[in-house]
Amino acid sequence: MDLHLKSLFGRFQEQFGSGPGLGPGSGTCLMRVDGIAPNFIKSLYRASAALYRTEPWKRLRPGHYFGVRIGKDSDWTGKKQPFPCVQFIGGDGGDVGFYMFRSENDAKKMTGPRETICVPNVELLRVTYEVESLMFPSNRKMIRTLSLEASGTDRFPVIDVTRCMPGGDLRFRNPTFEELRFVYAFMKAISMVHPLLEQMEKEGGPKYSTMAYFEPFIETVDVQWPPEVANRGYDLVAVTISHPPGQAYEEKGSMSAGSTPTKYREPPGEGTFNETKVYSSAGLRQCAMCDKDVHGEQSLCCGQCRAVIYCSSFCQKQHWSDTHKSMCGLYKAMMEREEELAIKIFMFPCSDDQPCKWLESLSIHQKGMWRRKCSCYSHCPFGLLPVKGGLQELWGGLDESEYPHDSPFNNHYVSSPFLLSGWLEYYNLRSLPLSSPVADILSHPLTVYHILTTLNISSKNLILKGKEVIVHYLGPEGELDWMPAFAEVGHLLNGLGNVQIVMVGPEVPTNLSGTTSGIGSRVRVNLVRGVYQVEASYLPTPHVVIALNSGLERYSSWGGALDLIKSMAVPAFFTDQSEVSCVNAKQVLRNAGLHITQPVTPNPFRSPVKNLTPSSNLPSYINGFVFGQQMEFPASHSVPRQYLLPSHLLFPHNFIPENYVHWTETPESHIFSADIPGVRKEELRVEVEDSRYLIIRTEAIDESTEPARKFNRKFRMPGRVDIDGILAGYENGVLTITVPRLIRRVFHIDPAAMPDRLEVTARAA
Repeated sequence: MDLHLKSLFGRFQEQFGSGPGLGPGSGTCLMRVDGIAPNFIKSLYRASAALYRTEPWKRLRPGHYFGVRIGKDSDWTGKKQPFPCVQFIGGDGGDVGFYMFRSENDAKKMTGPRETICVPNVELLRVTYEVESLMFPSNRKMIRTLSLEASGTDRFPVIDVTRCMPGGDLRFRNPTFEELRFVYAFMKAISMVHPLLEQMEKEGGPKYSTMAYFEPFIETVDVQWPPEVANRGYDLVAVTISHPPGQAYEEKGSMSAGSTPTKYREPPGEGTFNETKVYSSAGLRQCAMCDKDVHGEQSLCCGQCRAVIYCSSFCQKQHWSDTHKSMCGLYKAMMEREEELAIKIFMFPCSDDQPCKWLESLSIHQKGMWRRKCSCYSHCPFGLLPVKGGLQELWGGLDESEYPHDSPFNNHYVSSPFLLSGWLEYYNLRSLPLSSPVADILSHPLTVYHILTTLNISSKNLILKGKEVIVHYLGPEGELDWMPAFAEVGHLLNGLGNVQIVMVGPEVPTNLSGTTSGIGSRVRVNLVRGVYQVEASYLPTPHVVIALNSGLERYSSWGGALDLIKSMAVPAFFTDQSEVSCVNAKQVLRNAGLHITQPVTPNPFRSPVKNLTPSSNLPSYINGFVFGQQMEFPASHSVPRQYLLPSHLLFPHNFIPENYVHWTETPESHIFSADIPGVRKEELRVEVEDSRYLIIRTEAIDESTEPARKFNRKFRMPGRVDIDGILAGYENGVLTITVPRLIRRVFHIDPAAMPDRLEVTARAA
């Protein structure tokens, strides 16, 4: 009898609801919406299922209100956001879903202690997740006809617009196509953003309340419209989520429909200038207004945000009038996060106002890999620091228990890569004392590992399948002298998968360019000197592009690199040191047409040592924040299947570039292959030029004939290869070229003794 009553009560609750909510679905059906395409309904249901999988109801309650801003006000009817306030219901009983309100005031009026209150003449949009067996026949027919994706095991979203009438009853209507676009963008954005909410200690409120309290939060992400919406003139849109709602915005006339609104807080009054001294023993600082050097004890900072350094009150007031007035509120908010960003688990000093003194306090100044942490060895090119002794000397003579040894982890119970949440887990795993400063250098390899195994879906899948991940690592500098630290990436893989890191940048020494280093058994590093957009065509196709401490807004050369990343359509992740740098970097990425689908978040493997920038007190850490774009596929493709395709098939719509050459590697050789069907083997030419460039082309045998297909490609070969051992074969329309590595025998090739071109006629193997 008890089981029967429990089942009956559960069915009654599902059908009629209890607790917060306005009850079950109303009989509306998306098939009746004017102008809607079946594919957009499928996209809505996919986005809804993705949101359901993130389980926001575990932490969110009706009392948590979110501000929503999608694109610009002028993008919507009436030149205002249709539903700028959202609450989630179902976390403490009742209907499961979310309600979107015309204003925050409407949301608060309708939210009671234990139920949703019907307020006359208030209209809201509801998305409720209902069991299929209890849905109206029209919705069940739509689900089966379109094969719509379920949310969880047996629930589907029902979307309607509800108006509370003066008599207490409810009136329902179908949402418009525009309102459904708003819902779609919100579901895509909130799925990425709500896990970033950070819980704080409860202050005030009901004594026995179980509702969590979150830190104030605001984040903007780019959402890609599905093709059926993009075909109507939309491509992507910036979605800003805030908690609590009510943040102020201003829109600039030059902004495009997909650009991000400029966020600001009300600046302080103009008359309040506090000449507050910077309490620091630092040496020289720099005035943000006139760039004059000023000693730390004599410098002033803004009395409101305390973030910007000045040499005098005159410069402070002038800077306020020119630019700082509009940014002061934002800087103040960033300064308030200083306590949150500090990593307080370590027992060594975590501020390097003066790098040399910081290193001296740890007895590692001018020793081993630490020589790159101050300017004492700035005269020595990156990657060419003199190396003496073994691993202990490289770590600056630290005690053997204070640095990671080049050996696997002593954990026989885990047969997959270690997934780490931060420094404390890593130090415990390595049995390192928290007095060890190695995190300052290990921030680079562990950030790479975090991106590959946590943030990027495609690389994580490849590693779990035991395959190799190819990383294009842009702009290396000090990392070129920290290669032993990158061995940790291989050890953390724990016997599964491999990583090939191709470091490309102008700081790579000429004599190291083209070399390959095996760092452990599972990590291989190739070094290439040059600008990425120039060298990329000579490199193996990447699964992910990574740039640490990128400084996107500071270097003009990023323009061509970002254009190339966009054309390759591969995931790309960046780090930067401060939040203000990330704000500028996001704008650079948007201007390049890249979609920010990984919002700016604090990097759990940022360096714990705070940097002091010359003209700012803003919290700044090496690899402080991480952001970027995942690879997003058209809705007509199956995402999991696409992520498992070979990298050379991951161009948009499976488009293979003209004259494409695929590069793979084995321990013995480099293998280049090209699809050139329809030509005769006598029409193929494979040549080596200047001992380092490989040329593949088709050529007519005589003047009376032309090859069936024209092909011409020239690229640089890797370093240390056996030119005399090159073999070429042509079979079934595929040209395969095998370039052996120089492994055991070492010899010098005199360029003067080499002909300008070495011709190898391709013969069928």
